[in-house]
Amino acid sequence: MIRKLLPLVLALIGLGAGTAAGLFLRPTPEPDPAAEEVAAPVDPALVPDYVKLSNQFVVPLVEKERITAMVILTLSLEVTQGTSEQVYAREPKLRDAFLQLLFDHANTGGFRGSFTDAANLVILREGLREIAQKVLGDSVSDVLITDIVRQDS
Repeated sequence: MIRKLLPLVLALIGLGAGTAAGLFLRPTPEPDPAAEEVAAPVDPALVPDYVKLSNQFVVPLVEKERITAMVILTLSLEVTQGTSEQVYAREPKLRDAFLQLLFDHANTGGFRGSFTDAANLVILREGLREIAQKVLGDSVSDVLITDIVRQDS
């Protein structure tokens, strides 16, 4: 009986030793360069701050000397880190310039029809960003429209 089991036991020992040797001697996987980029630490100086402007912007839509609707927007600014106080210090001038652009946008029909269409919003965002950069300089990288609603009367 031992003669019949001996080949089986030797085969199992050989199989186990071969598996262990294969696991022990396998090559280490090469690191994935894409994974390294994701895992790389983020430079805190490059992380922007987001500044929500304190009040909403209310824009009346006028047709035939009559207010037919109101558009209400909430805006935030993407600024370089550490410049939030500068935004709040210049907010009255910034709000005035933004309102003028929003009134002009309304008077040219920018808030009529499908005013949330991507092309319309791109034009509006670009105008807002240009004005923000005129008032605050290069510390502003983008203007975000965080809320927009139109209320018809």
